Amino acid sequence: MPRDYYELLGVTREASDADVKKAFRSLARELHPDINRHDPEAEEKFKEVAEAYEVLSDSERRAIYDRFGHEGLRSGGYEPNFAGFGSVADIFEAFFGGGGPFGSVFGREGSGRGGDAAVEVSLTLEEVSTGVTREVDVELTATCSNCHGNGAEPGTPIETCPRCEGTGQLQSVSRSVFGQLVRMQVCDRCQGEGKVAREPCHVCRGSGQELKTETVSVEIPAGIDDGQRVRLPGRGHAGHRGGPAGDLYLLVGVEDDPRFERHGDDLVTRVDVPFTGAALGTTLKVATLTGDEEIELSPGSQPATVLRLRGRGLPQLRGRGHGDLHVVVNVLVPSKLNDEQRDLLRRFAESANGDTYPGPKHEGLFERIRHAFRA
Repeated sequence: MPRDYYELLGVTREASDADVKKAFRSLARELHPDINRHDPEAEEKFKEVAEAYEVLSDSERRAIYDRFGHEGLRSGGYEPNFAGFGSVADIFEAFFGGGGPFGSVFGREGSGRGGDAAVEVSLTLEEVSTGVTREVDVELTATCSNCHGNGAEPGTPIETCPRCEGTGQLQSVSRSVFGQLVRMQVCDRCQGEGKVAREPCHVCRGSGQELKTETVSVEIPAGIDDGQRVRLPGRGHAGHRGGPAGDLYLLVGVEDDPRFERHGDDLVTRVDVPFTGAALGTTLKVATLTGDEEIELSPGSQPATVLRLRGRGLPQLRGRGHGDLHVVVNVLVPSKLNDEQRDLLRRFAESANGDTYPGPKHEGLFERIRHAFRA
């Protein structure tokens, strides 16, 4: 069953047109696949809210939906206008006239806000534990150094756009089962400015912008998790004709570490112990993120015993505490014995009695680990 359109946008049925548009802009920014590359369903989620917006932003369609629901729209022949589009960028173009890799939906109408940009960075667990400053190279649109953003070759005039006659908008009319539909879109000749350069700048070809690779220094906080993002306001693509720049998002990936398994702020590691060490007790050398530490294993320790090193996990993101390191004891049983060793084990087996071994344990490995996390 398709989800309720109001629920998808997070608005009530009494929401105004402005509330619907505001909710869609917010969700579009949140769900854009370029900043959710870790989520394979991001594009489909965006298309769902785009369909909801297309219906609820049109008074006739919204009235039909309010009265008859999805079935009423289908019986009337409604299909999303973007159903055949190849990309999210095309959908942004249909709704807002495009512009930038994240579309003008992220800016205020007419503001010329630059698009948001995203770059991926990979961290080790050690870097997560301390926080790190990274320098990343990112290709961004910047104000043209030759025309300073006005799109005209220096010393040449800027004239009224002949395509839109200075309005900055183009009007298209189409017919549907709901009647005549009129859609306004940004003029593709002047990009909504209403003016064009008589002689376009030879560097940016009249766009007022050029691509540059910038090196950006980013402070990544300790405790960040895989798939989280760091936002740098105003460090994205330059705004059009002097508008504000977009934001830059750093998409964080945390590399797997063969020594540890992460559970939030806690870490789990495994230490192999010969069965004699588990029986007699021994000193274990345990790897932590800050170097090896020694801990004592009590005599008679059983397989999957979990020891805890408090505060040896990862720091809380923007917090003051640290998680713990949970050490799982893996008891090694010998697989190759010489005659002398085999004889010693036989003699041991003959001397063992009911007090030699502990009673039956019903708690398995994963239960013990879960119990350790709860303790």
